[in-house]
Amino acid sequence: MKTTPPRDSSSDSAPDLTAESTADSTNETTTDGAADTSRDAVPGFATLGLLEPLVAAIVTLGYEEPTPIQRAAIPVLLSGKDLVGQAGTGTGKTAAFALPLIHRLASDQEPRTGKPRGFILVPTRELAMQVAEAIHKYSKGSGLAVVPLYGGAPMEQQIRALRRGADIVVATPGRALDLLRRDTLDLKSVQVVVLDEADEMLDMGFAEDLDAILTATPKTRQTALFAATMAPRIAAIAGRHLREPARVTIEREARAAGKVPRVRQTAYIVPRMQKPEALARVLEFESPASAIVFCRTRLEVDDLTDTLNAHGYSAKSLHGGMDQRDRDRVMQGFRSTQVEILVATDVAARGLDIDHVSHVVNYDLPSSAEVYVHRIGRTGRIGREGVAITLVEPRESRYLRSIEGLTRQRIEVLRLPSAHDLRARRLENLSATLRERLAAGKLEEMRTIVESLAAEFDIFDVAAAALSLVHDESEPAAESTNRPRAGR
Repeated sequence: MKTTPPRDSSSDSAPDLTAESTADSTNETTTDGAADTSRDAVPGFATLGLLEPLVAAIVTLGYEEPTPIQRAAIPVLLSGKDLVGQAGTGTGKTAAFALPLIHRLASDQEPRTGKPRGFILVPTRELAMQVAEAIHKYSKGSGLAVVPLYGGAPMEQQIRALRRGADIVVATPGRALDLLRRDTLDLKSVQVVVLDEADEMLDMGFAEDLDAILTATPKTRQTALFAATMAPRIAAIAGRHLREPARVTIEREARAAGKVPRVRQTAYIVPRMQKPEALARVLEFESPASAIVFCRTRLEVDDLTDTLNAHGYSAKSLHGGMDQRDRDRVMQGFRSTQVEILVATDVAARGLDIDHVSHVVNYDLPSSAEVYVHRIGRTGRIGREGVAITLVEPRESRYLRSIEGLTRQRIEVLRLPSAHDLRARRLENLSATLRERLAAGKLEEMRTIVESLAAEFDIFDVAAAALSLVHDESEPAAESTNRPRAGR
């Protein structure tokens, strides 16, 4: 299986620290999206009841603390209850259902038959791949086999994967129903069913397919349904297929008018694998004086910090895996502007109060619209102009609308700067640097050279040649590293 960052390490797992959990199916857990300022207010994954090897795998992947939906849903699912979870895109749903599923299957002492015991339905091919890859990473070392089934890929290859044996199947409704009708997908041994983004599946017209697929699974199964909204049709499908489910709701934080920072907000639609290059282009184009780049996990923070330093920036990491002395050293360097770019997780960056941050970059989407607001509030301080930039994967673009709804501010979606745009920006920076130098004066020694050349050449040609020399010296370095060498 191709290994790329899973959904929860890209679009679904930025820490947001305010959840409660429930094991009572008669009560609904409502959870706020506001970030807590106390590091001791929220327990980590180790307190949720998960197997130690599973917790170790999560820590190794760089996750610091569970998100609200994870803290609320995981104990319920571990208890064996059915669950209805209301949470939007980017809240950490994948880990919320994947970790309890892996826990259950890894703990199962029954002999493995090669038939699926976990079955996850998702609306799109992209999400099927992302969820399968996430489970593959979380379950590393458990021996569990994960098989994604989706349209647009050779069916024979997927059938062969099923025949080899699959503990967990992640499927789109259309392909799952097709394989069921061909008798190549056997769901009679399924213990847990997850309906992820059920509202989107219904929007796509899969209501009858869902009924048909769920009918092919045992009535004794545990079922979890996740949706961004709880419309009547979602309640109807839950009523038909779930048994006295516990209900978990992740609610948005109420925010008073005028509390959203007034900054220029932009976004770029970028495939996951192209994000490092896209960030390099955006940073060169924006030329930030001081920036915070937010990532979801410690590993992403460290990897991106290395990439930025290789591109010629002065970047430092900040995450929960560092001791306090190292954290203090990094913050001192950032406050003194010796460090240009701080790459951080939300947990580590909580409580930062730095006035000179010119740019905030969401390398990964935050766990909620409220966390987005907290992040961008770190720029545009004390009347200064601030810029917030978000790199959005194609399937996450609709999440921008929920952010705009909360902030009541438009996020302008731009195309990535082209090579022509970057060259034009370098020339602008060079012009700005020249203006600063002219204003500073003390050019007598250089004037002697100019006067000598002016006797032989046109004065404008002399100036153009001088600028060309400076530009040519900076251009190769800028092209090789995506880093502007002139005008900074």
